[in-house]
Amino acid sequence: MLENHLPVNFDKIEEMSEGDAEFKAELINALYNSLSELKVKYLEGAESQDLEIISQIRHKVKPALTLFEIDILGGIIQEGKEIIVEKGFNQDFLHHLEQFLDAVQNAIDHVGTHLEKGD
Repeated sequence: MLENHLPVNFDKIEEMSEGDAEFKAELINALYNSLSELKVKYLEGAESQDLEIISQIRHKVKPALTLFEIDILGGIIQEGKEIIVEKGFNQDFLHHLEQFLDAVQNAIDHVGTHLEKGD
């Protein structure tokens, strides 16, 4: 399977909205809010070293990551899960957290540009 190298596959949003501009705007807004919540909760879990918080938000956003082919961020989150399970919140996790923050912000910014354009 070829990975999507854009932060978010907007073709999927186009397909789902079937030309309905209002529904498309709602999808984009929901995705933006979901990614923003992911960032906040993931950071909260990292700061408190609480696997449960990270697991809950990962579980909550996984369908959106898959549906909109947010592959890069999804892969980083999966790597983080493996690091936490195998090694805990160590130096490897801190490196992962930097990658996560870059990827999630990139996705948020990408979706945000579509919010601003109403596109």
